[in-house]
Amino acid sequence: MINEKSRNNTLEEFANGVRAAGRYVFTLEEAKESLELSDKALNQALFRLKKKNKIAQIRKRFFAIIPPEYSKSGMLPPYLFIDDLMKSLGKRYYVGLYSAAALHGAAHQQPMEYYVITEKPALRNIKSPRLTINFNVKKEWSDADIIQKKTDAGYISVSAPELTALDLLSYGNIGLNRVVTILEELVEEIKPSVLTRTARIFPQTTTLQRLGYILDKEIGSEKLAEALKKILEGRKFYPVPLLKNADKVGELDSDWKIIKNTEIESDL
Repeated sequence: MINEKSRNNTLEEFANGVRAAGRYVFTLEEAKESLELSDKALNQALFRLKKKNKIAQIRKRFFAIIPPEYSKSGMLPPYLFIDDLMKSLGKRYYVGLYSAAALHGAAHQQPMEYYVITEKPALRNIKSPRLTINFNVKKEWSDADIIQKKTDAGYISVSAPELTALDLLSYGNIGLNRVVTILEELVEEIKPSVLTRTARIFPQTTTLQRLGYILDKEIGSEKLAEALKKILEGRKFYPVPLLKNADKVGELDSDWKIIKNTEIESDL
């Protein structure tokens, strides 16, 4: 919490002080605490700085400070504020899916949207012309599967490559061909021993089947596929379609009990 009432006479001075302290964001409550302004005067000051493209509103009562290098886009990259945002909301989180894959060097194309996994209750997605953040809900996860990535604003929580791979096949709104393309690059970062540990506590058996099939039959990563096969040997599993939410018609792969109801076409 920032408390410098005697030093900050204007909102712009306050924002400059926040940046000087190494942060890119502030909350409405912090601004109120630092500045002796009425609500009306503070709202007018916020409006003026937004109009000058010096701040941007991320969510209600949460603002990003736009330094000159980002003035053209009018928005910060989410990795510079996502940790502060989630802390302000009091929610566990990790950067996941395409966004995590990109941080691990496995983004064939840089994702235009940002993906964050968080706990219930669900958060409303942030969608504006300058910013899109998709929040996906997960009941629980192990901190052992989360790594800390350093940014210019501190550290952010990111899913390890092994959890990233599993998550990519867990959420139904993600295109399978795109996922396979990312997995082809991501496998270089996945360790069989870690994949075994992560998969052992991963609740969705169908995801293990699909990932195992893709690693084995499409990518040809025998060691990683074998790590998943060992986990499946201890579970009951049944035939499932490779492509979710589609007809369950196709040849059955007996190794993974996958119904091949689509042809995979990698972008690589």
